[in-house]
Amino acid sequence: MRVLVTGSAGQVGSEVVAELERRAAAVVRGRGIEVVAADRRRLDVSDRDAVLAAVTSLEPDVVVHPAAWTAVDACEGDPDRAFAVNALGTRHVAEAARLAGAHVAYVSTDYVFDGTTDRAYTEWDEPRPRSVYGASKLGGERELDPTATVVRTSWVCGRSGANMVKTVLRLASSGDGPLRFVDDQHGCPTVAGDLASTLVDLALSRRPGLFHVTNAGEASWYELARHVVAVSGHDPGRVEPIATADLDPPRPAPRPARSVLDNAALRLGGMPLLPDWRESVGRLVAELTR
Repeated sequence: MRVLVTGSAGQVGSEVVAELERRAAAVVRGRGIEVVAADRRRLDVSDRDAVLAAVTSLEPDVVVHPAAWTAVDACEGDPDRAFAVNALGTRHVAEAARLAGAHVAYVSTDYVFDGTTDRAYTEWDEPRPRSVYGASKLGGERELDPTATVVRTSWVCGRSGANMVKTVLRLASSGDGPLRFVDDQHGCPTVAGDLASTLVDLALSRRPGLFHVTNAGEASWYELARHVVAVSGHDPGRVEPIATADLDPPRPAPRPARSVLDNAALRLGGMPLLPDWRESVGRLVAELTR
């Protein structure tokens, strides 16, 4: 089985490649896995000709597609680039996959919701994005065939790239002053390695449809930061809550106030759920600080 991973240098893509390589190394009998890792330099998904040439020549069985422009505030200032990469780029991947007979597994986001509900969102709730980033990722969802796998996730942190856990660790180690994080935005912190395992399961088994995949439990950014500071051995009392409206400077892109995702399709389908975010973030912090 040949699996192409787009955005392979990114936070999710790098963990997907690692997970696939672990499984490939574990195969003793039966069908093996050949992993083709394509970062942006090797494959720019906004370039239709490049995508068609790459996919039709490689002839993968599965395309895992986490490649995206995820700079939420920058997307707000450059919507053309956001839609060229996140929506049109996914159209190119879907078109090429159809020509090659490959299954597509696409990574989307909680930002497709407006965050105004008082309960967790299921896969069957109507998306209403507030930001350009959220709208462009929803555009990508709508470019896919019904047979594709769509995985929405949220608040991803991992070993690669920039993320909130790394930011908190850097700030906690850099001084003794207060660390202020908003406490009126709630979501599901998700560790990229945990996400990658379930994403690969869904992709290799060609499970069609939409799945929410996050670590269990919810938190505010303040609660996440406080936990990271505590488990890294620093003083959690340094972390102070503030309101989104008090951010200085204010963020260009609006954020959903409550974008908690219910992993209903996994749960109702009897598939394994991810561990509680506190457990997984604790493991990640230990790995990043040793």
